[in-house]
Amino acid sequence: MTNTLYYGDNLHVLREHIADASVDLIYLDPPFNSNANYNILFKSPEGQDSDAQIEAFEDTWHWNDTAEDAFDEVMRSGNNDAFTLLRAMREFLGDNDMMAYLAMMAVRLIELHRVLKPTGSLYLHCDPTASHYLKLLLDGVFGATNFKNELIWKRTSAHSSAKRFGPVHDTILFYSKSDKYLWNKLFTPHEAEYIDLFFDQTDPDGRRWKRMDMTGAGTRNGETGKVWRGIDITAKGRHWGYPPSKLEELDAAGRIHWPKKEGGMPRLKQYPEDLPGVALQDVITDIRPMHNLAKERLGYPTQKPLALLERIIAASSNEGDLVLDPFCGCGTAVHAAQKLDRQWLGIDVTHLAIGLIEKRMQQAFPGLAFEVKGRPQSLSAAQNLAERDKHQFELWALSVVDAVPWKGGRKGPDGGIDGIIWFKPDGKKTEKAIVEVKGGGVGVKDIGRLAQVMERENAKLGVFITAQAPTRAMERDAAAVGVWENEYTGRKHPRLQIITLAELFQNKRPDIPWVDASAVKRAKREDTAKQEKLL
Repeated sequence: MTNTLYYGDNLHVLREHIADASVDLIYLDPPFNSNANYNILFKSPEGQDSDAQIEAFEDTWHWNDTAEDAFDEVMRSGNNDAFTLLRAMREFLGDNDMMAYLAMMAVRLIELHRVLKPTGSLYLHCDPTASHYLKLLLDGVFGATNFKNELIWKRTSAHSSAKRFGPVHDTILFYSKSDKYLWNKLFTPHEAEYIDLFFDQTDPDGRRWKRMDMTGAGTRNGETGKVWRGIDITAKGRHWGYPPSKLEELDAAGRIHWPKKEGGMPRLKQYPEDLPGVALQDVITDIRPMHNLAKERLGYPTQKPLALLERIIAASSNEGDLVLDPFCGCGTAVHAAQKLDRQWLGIDVTHLAIGLIEKRMQQAFPGLAFEVKGRPQSLSAAQNLAERDKHQFELWALSVVDAVPWKGGRKGPDGGIDGIIWFKPDGKKTEKAIVEVKGGGVGVKDIGRLAQVMERENAKLGVFITAQAPTRAMERDAAAVGVWENEYTGRKHPRLQIITLAELFQNKRPDIPWVDASAVKRAKREDTAKQEKLL
């Protein structure tokens, strides 16, 4: 299957596009926070008042007809265990936001179970707000015997909280589809304190080592029971851990320690690098949280470290396997999957997120081929989106021209501003271009309004994106706004530029100098020629 990003409701995408038993690994981090909206934070250019908050998704889990339909779908699914649990939860919780979230999740977990291979696994990332309810649902869908771990990841260094312990961890629930699930045993390096304490001997070159017994309990009649270097190991009621020929090799390599005391037993010299490390445990403290200054941070609020996803993917899949993230947000799971040579599928319900992932993958893996489905890939598809959903059309169009949605892209009065493109005429000072998007009928008055907004906002440039072709009067009035001359380059740019949908699909973009890439953080380019060994 080709690496693919899907725009749309993951329930519909799963049912329409993902075949039974086709996925090797699922990772999901479904949003839930009863008290807050999640926002993408775009770094404001220098000199601006505050960060622009771009609303990537909103926790609109409320009990309504959609939640009731989800509850009924679970009832009709044939999964009696899952519905019994969901029904009991409804009796306990009532028809509130949490219950709506659980109903929505239950019907999706049933679909995720369907698409997972018998050898596959699922990791559900959540916080303590709903982890106990989700674990019960997963028991109902996957079976309690297929629960493998409750991973605890320390997601922040410290958190002050009134009258309770500081909440600093997330929970990751790990389930398999069956007892035939794939598992790759991974290790992390020993801590320096352990090395210092137990590797208490030192070679002349400074290498640390510790003494290890080279014998085992009980006697043997074969090679390992023979006398070696005058030592009758059988007489001691033991046997050698290696045949004498191997012991000679180890001694020649300087790997055997001979005690100065006569009659003392030789010992194997074990170096730290001889050990595979510490097998992965269910409490993760060695992967640093995503603080605001982290190099890989893109500004997405729920972004997880690549190292965390790499660990999960390396443990529960092999190269070439298919990884699915049905709530892919800013795309960390698909990024990690690509980095580790897996195939991947990502699904998200916002054009903003899909656009962000497209750019992230193109920046991190130049030349990477992947499909994007559900986002307009043709003029007719874009026109159809404009007719069906004006708001999502607007967000899509803004993402195409690298504009930051105004006031988080929230619905409601926008003061004539749909988005802003930040640019630096001299590479230092930041200026702005106002962007207006129209998916329906347009006229000469729209050009006049945009010109007024440009003057009000002291914007050097304005961009008018329209689904319909402009009239001659519109083109005349746009030209009348004049040109802006970049005093640093001498180039002249039309102050008010009209770009049609058809022109966007012909790769025409606003004529703006030095677009400020700091407004949306770039993903680090990955070295695909050689991947570091995962410990």
